[in-house]
Amino acid sequence: MRCARVVRRHPFISLWVLSLLALLAWAWHERVALGAFPRIISAYTAKEYCSCRYVMNNPADYCRGYVKQTVPVSHFVDDPSRRRVSAEGLGYSGTAVWVGEREGCRLAP
Repeated sequence: MRCARVVRRHPFISLWVLSLLALLAWAWHERVALGAFPRIISAYTAKEYCSCRYVMNNPADYCRGYVKQTVPVSHFVDDPSRRRVSAEGLGYSGTAVWVGEREGCRLAP
């Protein structure tokens, strides 16, 4: 009975608490995917830039705009002589290397 009275007197706070509990339940359910997210940012940036630049032969400025994301990368290196691209974001780094015309670019281990 006391709980119903609190909900009636403070409906917005009750709704906020319920929303927070739902968000926490969703985060717990998706904890593996959320844990992998930081590694995906740098790997995606390196691989897509490498493919744009060395497979599709687009200019560097175009490819930088192509891979730009809402989550920024903190460090980005394009080595045209070795056809190697490295990107670092959210504490993880990813490197992609151009393998050949038929293979395209691959993420380096």
